[in-house]
Amino acid sequence: MGGKGKRMVAEELFEVASGLPGVTDDEAFGPGVTVLKVEGKVFAVLGEERVTLKCEPGLAVHLRGQYAAVGPGYHMNKRHWITVVLDSTVPDEELREMVEHSWERVVAGMPRAARERLSLQRG
Repeated sequence: MGGKGKRMVAEELFEVASGLPGVTDDEAFGPGVTVLKVEGKVFAVLGEERVTLKCEPGLAVHLRGQYAAVGPGYHMNKRHWITVVLDSTVPDEELREMVEHSWERVVAGMPRAARERLSLQRG
């Protein structure tokens, strides 16, 4: 796990995130920064060296304490967003769970019909 380069991790995270239901992406912040949205709502901002994700506040505090690579959301609400430096110190499976959690947090704030439709698509 620890030997993967930053680029490989970013590509893998993009694959995980873009594989979730209702996800679109663009480079709204310029080249090299991919904004991932579900139903038009941002849930991840992915660069080559870091990813910013929505996170439940209590979990965000826990993750910041557990991993030096996890900090407050870069240019986002520090309570509800985290930024993870892609330096291979956070296990791949944990990163995948963080991406899925972010998607779930954004979906949870959507109208009931959208939540139900996306949940059915996810399986």
